[in-house]
Amino acid sequence: MRILLKPLFVTMIVLAAIAPPARAGIAFSPTRVAGGAGSTTVVAQWQIQSSDKAQEGGADISSAGFSTGGWSTASGRATVMAGLLENGTYKDVFYSDNLRAVQAPDASGNLFVNPWWYRTEFTLAEGARGLRTLLRTNGMIASADVWVNGHLVADHAAVAGAYPVHEFDVTPWVHAGTNVLALQVHPADPRRSLSIGWVDWNPTPPDNNMGPWRGVDLVRTGPVQLRFPQVTSTLSLPDLARAALTVKVEARNLDTVAHQATITGMVAGVSLRQVIRLAPGQTQTVTFTPKTDPGLDLDHPNVWWPIGMGAHPLYALQMDATVDGAASDKAGATFGIRSVSSRLTKQGYRQFSINGKPVLIRGAGWAPDMFLRDDPARMEAEFSYVRNLGLNTIRSEGKLENARFYELADRDGIMILAGWECCDKWESAAKTGGAPWDAADERVAQDSMASEARLLRNHPSVIGFLIGSDNPPPPALAKMYVDTLHAEDWTMPIIAVATDKGTAPTGLSGMKMTGPYAWVPPAYWYAEKLGGAFGFNSETSAGADIPRLEDLTQMLSPQDLEALWKHPQVRQYHAAADWSTFASIAPFDTALAKRYGAPKSLADYVAKAQLDNYDNTRAQFEAFNAHKDAANPSTGVIYWMLNNAWPSLHWHLYDYFMNPAGAYFGAKKANEPVHIQYSYDTRAIVLVNQTPAGEHGLQARIRVRNLDGSVRYERRVQDIELAGDSTRQLATLPTPAGLSPTHFIELELASADGKPISRNVYWLSTQPDTMDWAHSNWYLTPVTQYADLTALQSLPTAASEVHATMQRAGTDEEVTVTLTLPASSRAVALFQHVSIRRSAHGKLALPILWSDNDVTLWPGESVTLTARYAGQGTATPVVEISGWNAPARSVPVVVENSPGTAKENNH
Repeated sequence: MRILLKPLFVTMIVLAAIAPPARAGIAFSPTRVAGGAGSTTVVAQWQIQSSDKAQEGGADISSAGFSTGGWSTASGRATVMAGLLENGTYKDVFYSDNLRAVQAPDASGNLFVNPWWYRTEFTLAEGARGLRTLLRTNGMIASADVWVNGHLVADHAAVAGAYPVHEFDVTPWVHAGTNVLALQVHPADPRRSLSIGWVDWNPTPPDNNMGPWRGVDLVRTGPVQLRFPQVTSTLSLPDLARAALTVKVEARNLDTVAHQATITGMVAGVSLRQVIRLAPGQTQTVTFTPKTDPGLDLDHPNVWWPIGMGAHPLYALQMDATVDGAASDKAGATFGIRSVSSRLTKQGYRQFSINGKPVLIRGAGWAPDMFLRDDPARMEAEFSYVRNLGLNTIRSEGKLENARFYELADRDGIMILAGWECCDKWESAAKTGGAPWDAADERVAQDSMASEARLLRNHPSVIGFLIGSDNPPPPALAKMYVDTLHAEDWTMPIIAVATDKGTAPTGLSGMKMTGPYAWVPPAYWYAEKLGGAFGFNSETSAGADIPRLEDLTQMLSPQDLEALWKHPQVRQYHAAADWSTFASIAPFDTALAKRYGAPKSLADYVAKAQLDNYDNTRAQFEAFNAHKDAANPSTGVIYWMLNNAWPSLHWHLYDYFMNPAGAYFGAKKANEPVHIQYSYDTRAIVLVNQTPAGEHGLQARIRVRNLDGSVRYERRVQDIELAGDSTRQLATLPTPAGLSPTHFIELELASADGKPISRNVYWLSTQPDTMDWAHSNWYLTPVTQYADLTALQSLPTAASEVHATMQRAGTDEEVTVTLTLPASSRAVALFQHVSIRRSAHGKLALPILWSDNDVTLWPGESVTLTARYAGQGTATPVVEISGWNAPARSVPVVVENSPGTAKENNH
């Protein structure tokens, strides 16, 4: 994001040039390279030190016997700051403004303006005759000189950029036994290098993410190496009956003599074989097609579909090279068979189709950890949240992830829109007055594009690449990007930019970036203006997303918390970068006070924020879902954002602590597979079917209730037919007589046999939100009149009865919670939230997957919720229930089929 309110100038971060202590008790271990031909070993650990302290040259530092006393041990993919955090050098940098102290200048110097050394040792086994050793860097921020055993292998001009992958044959300089690898990593500055910048998402990392953030590998191969295996498929449409596969792999002779190599492979049950002859140093692309191997014309292939449209089967490719009867190398890839295309609608917006079927993109923007720390378990959990939210797409605006990210997306059917980031060096050449690029920049950009194409092209989840974000690249760069992608056999759409612009080789983008990024009312999304639900909105949301109270206390100091609810004009360090307009969440706070009443306490502020976040996020997705069949259809929406790089008050569907809150459950509700919803613009009740299967004999009940719960309007509809992947207007609500100024709409949808499918509750005002469209800017539309929902504050207390049970399913725990509001209750139980603690007074069970949450009941109604999370220990979990007009309380869970567990759990 986005259009900057002042020129982007990230002040260089300064730190005391004091060598951080090594982490006590953590020993450095050399990397053992044990595999034979075709093996890859990841460098697992480094020892790091600032060049201010380690002032020797690379020849000395990369030599055996060099003393690393006082150096810090860091993990294999650690940036400098991540390594310092691993060593406990800085404490609680995500709490309050503690990061400012890390950034503070010190008279003794600046820790990140000079290079840092990364040093490791690796051992090679004896008796590996004929094997060659290659060193592969997978991206460097910002650049590095590479040394092995006292020899300079490559300087920082050759190893530069966050994304280029480089391989170096270091066979002449390595030997059996212990070897030394050293990287002199040069300082990063996203204004001056093609690295990673954070714009206004969060504070700038003090080190600007310098380091080998994607890791370094040691590769063993024989004289002929195999690289870049790929499979492209041509799928017959619309019958999907046949798929023609083309298999390619690059064979490279690393030797000084010619070699004959036999290249064999297996894919989709088809055996492949070619014999080639390579001159010294020659590289050849080995290709297999249905013409050379008829078996590659598959009959009735297993076709990959996005989530919600079908299954996500994957195929494997395995390639081997032998020379003189001995294994020389091997390579493999996983791929899916599917077709991706896109076109512009008659209104000029991009419509994606998968396997010939149009698909509405329902996605959100991805953020990695602020310090680029690698956490496979967290990434796995985040993908489970994407599935649980009902999303089908993630947009990566720069900060592109490693292969694991795409493997998870392939497995789960989550589409990926990847692309370069906005602002900083990446777009400086595209902006008037921006810093021009030189030949070295262009080389890094081309290497970046080629490396990312090779990483992404086999993954069926990847549906396109944006070569620009806020600004399209200038003509020469656009041509270079497109030519590079085509040279790497890229078959997916290439999109100029995420705004409504274009380039000559790509054409118009078919996307809009018209906001909003700050608070707008729910009705905004239904307007056919600006960021409303038509076309493809590449990034948008109503701004502030407030975490739950237990998370706020982990990230904000008492003074921060007081300012949050008492002083809305105070700029919050955890809202956005200091210089950004979004460091203040005043538009959100003003709306909250006007619509729900001025907050009376921090807890009251958080409760009102959850209600608003749910309502607004639900409306955003519901509007785009409802309008996919409209005359001016919606074709895609990317919620800004999915997650945050650190604990934030802005732009997320779930917070850094992975604790689902109002925005999460509003989005989840809107994106139900089969859903009933209310339209803020026309008062229509609409059914949305996101699945390919039709629904028959559905039953719906529509009720309008006064604040006191009395029903002012009710209608039942029977025998409803709903086609697959469609919307249907079911009814238009009248305005009943005697309607209270604050009232509710309760919608229920059930199957033909009465099983609940969708339930949806809205709280509305007879006084609408009125927008001043004429004075809109790029990030919000002003509001001249706010809906009056303050009467919700007068609701009497209402407490549901709770019954909670648990079963263990392998290593997971499944909890079932039934909430029942007694018929004798005097009021609605509004917005009841259920959490689970692992034990009484224990930690929250997170991450967690709920079937539903933040639910509303009227007297005599009941709802059953389920939750699943990873088990830890044997303690009995506790369910916590809170609500808008219900006191918080805890209820022990009954563990089923476990003797001696608690029985009292109703009160």
